[in-house]
Amino acid sequence: MSISQSPVQLIDHLGGEHLREALGRDVRAGMAATPKWLPPKWFYDEAGSDLFSRITRLPEYYPARRELAILRRHALDIAVRSGADTLVELGSGTGEKTVLLLDALSARGTLRAYTPVDVDAVTLGDAARRFASRYRGLTVRAICADFEAHLPLLPRTGRRLVAFLGGTVGNLVPQAREVFLKELRATLCPGDTFLLGADLVKDPGRLVAAYDDAAGVTAAFNRNVLRVINRELGARFEPEAFEHVALYDERREWIEMRLRASRAMRVPIPALDLWVSFAAGEEMRTEVSAKFRLGGLRRELMNAGFRVERHYTDPTGDFTLVLARV
Repeated sequence: MSISQSPVQLIDHLGGEHLREALGRDVRAGMAATPKWLPPKWFYDEAGSDLFSRITRLPEYYPARRELAILRRHALDIAVRSGADTLVELGSGTGEKTVLLLDALSARGTLRAYTPVDVDAVTLGDAARRFASRYRGLTVRAICADFEAHLPLLPRTGRRLVAFLGGTVGNLVPQAREVFLKELRATLCPGDTFLLGADLVKDPGRLVAAYDDAAGVTAAFNRNVLRVINRELGARFEPEAFEHVALYDERREWIEMRLRASRAMRVPIPALDLWVSFAAGEEMRTEVSAKFRLGGLRRELMNAGFRVERHYTDPTGDFTLVLARV
């Protein structure tokens, strides 16, 4: 489905029943697994996107500040090295960091088009219209899509800089990350570049605090996935009956977010003709957030067919942006 409102075009690959069917498949698979799991992409409806925006401003949540610092210092160098006239942003969200890259491309005089990609159509549309009004003559083609499923459907026009920011790549377990990077590489053309944001391994105490803030915003964000399932699939989860859990797996070098049942319960999910049982204290995983070492990240990109051109790191060594090309 394509909705045009010049100069913004919204292409919706998740409209109608597609989103509900995709959510249903994930919920059915996750609830049948041991331990249970849910994919983090379903956090991001309008409420979830707003909660995540609040998380990025929390004192404990350093990744957003570190990535912004890198972009403020190096966005122009990234624009020059990429030579791009089109910015494609996977998991674009509210676009708070996007403006730095668009400003840099605009300053070079090359900016022609912006393609944000996100699963939340409301947040996507709001951000697209905001950027269309900010940059005169900018073509904005917003894509409501799941970047794991719809990469081949992304427009291939222009000389593209594909940005995947915020450390979101860490939400993919290693096997899924390998598939994603190879599929993304297959969609890129000669002259295109890829800008990847990744959180780096550091003190576990700081990592856990970033995902378990004192104000409870991350806990509300975690429980929001249950509200999405209630709304879309008619489920009767009681979000407040689940405790937010964040822990660091030192062997895998990733953070896990979980929801822990505070009591035994059976939850109906009518759209799936399914009842799900939880024991008291049972946990289901809702997010993995892998942390990286520069050498390992470089190897993953090279194994997927990328050539790493430059990496940028904040002065504290907390976060990195890697610029690669085909």
